[in-house]
Amino acid sequence: MHYLMFYDLVPDYLERRGAFRDEHLALARAAVARGELVVAGALADPADQAVLLFKTDSPAVVEAFAKADPYVKAGLVKQWRVRSWTTVVGELAEHPVPG
Repeated sequence: MHYLMFYDLVPDYLERRGAFRDEHLALARAAVARGELVVAGALADPADQAVLLFKTDSPAVVEAFAKADPYVKAGLVKQWRVRSWTTVVGELAEHPVPG
């Protein structure tokens, strides 16, 4: 199943992230290596949100990522939420629609 996690970022996120970025990226890379995290990044202009796409059997995996994330722990993320995403078109679609 695909899950999207949305981060709502603090206004000074870009200025403050440097101190936590290496640890955050290490966490993300470990999730990629386990096959859980597909792609992630901050939205631009403005950098007020980030979106992370996970492929996993349970939203608990996604929630655990957020709880361990240095950006969340340091208060760079005002709030986060997880939504299941029913993907139906494209090579990575979990529930492809015949066509």
